[in-house]
Amino acid sequence: MNTSEKLFHLHALYQIILDRKEHPKENSYTCSLFAAGEDEILKKIGEEAVEVILAAKAQGDKRLIEEISDLTYHTLVLLVQRGLSLEDILAELARRHQ
Repeated sequence: MNTSEKLFHLHALYQIILDRKEHPKENSYTCSLFAAGEDEILKKIGEEAVEVILAAKAQGDKRLIEEISDLTYHTLVLLVQRGLSLEDILAELARRHQ
């Protein structure tokens, strides 16, 4: 990573999404998802999951990374919508690892 690049963490992205829910901004894609409701968020997750599979099968690693990024983002939007956190996910993963 270039020293001028800022490392982006999932926690930072989660906080940005949470802020958009708590303080809506005009013309924000994230805010438009919250306004559309949970069914729309779930629809986007489904679409992105299919796109991950297609990318993995035939579109190369760059495309796969892009699609996994989209899926991750939309999954974080769902967590915020439901009042859940990354810590909830990490706790479940830790529980499974025991």
